[in-house]
Amino acid sequence: MIHTFKKILIVFLPLCGLWFIGQGSYIHAKAVVAQLLLETAWTETLSGNKEVKPWPWADTWPVARLRAPALGISRIVLAGASGSSLAFGPGHLFGSTPPGDNGNIIISGHRDTHFSFLENIKKGDHLELQSNKKTSAYQVTNIRIIDKTKVKEIPVDSENKLILITCYPFDAIQSGGPLRYMITAKFKHSFILS
Repeated sequence: MIHTFKKILIVFLPLCGLWFIGQGSYIHAKAVVAQLLLETAWTETLSGNKEVKPWPWADTWPVARLRAPALGISRIVLAGASGSSLAFGPGHLFGSTPPGDNGNIIISGHRDTHFSFLENIKKGDHLELQSNKKTSAYQVTNIRIIDKTKVKEIPVDSENKLILITCYPFDAIQSGGPLRYMITAKFKHSFILS
């Protein structure tokens, strides 16, 4: 009986390992292809097309490009902050000012993927947000930790701020905890795209 159990383990464990390696490779390949398709959709958006879906069944589309130049970071921002959007990139929160317009623009993203770089942002750092109309420069003025229930209370006023939100702490074992990391950046100036 013990001998048979060992034989089963000798066969079963390597097969499990191969299965997990395959799953990990598939997820990584899917992520790389998705980013290439998002870049293509963003290029088409900059060419004047509206709501260019990166793949036919997508329920989101690129609305902006967020850059943190000092960190060498560039992220395509997607329409909406639903789970399906956030799986592929940071999402613009519907109800906040659209990128390229005057007002408070709120963007959220996952702390362990597309917004992991927020942990390295400091007060005074510069951020850029490119829309299909212009590129706006911002300077980080505030970094704070808030309760997730307070996100809905962030004013959507006309102060021309960029607000970035992700889960906190960055090294949490489980996602979706009660805290959010919020970076506020004040508008500095814009460059009109030609």
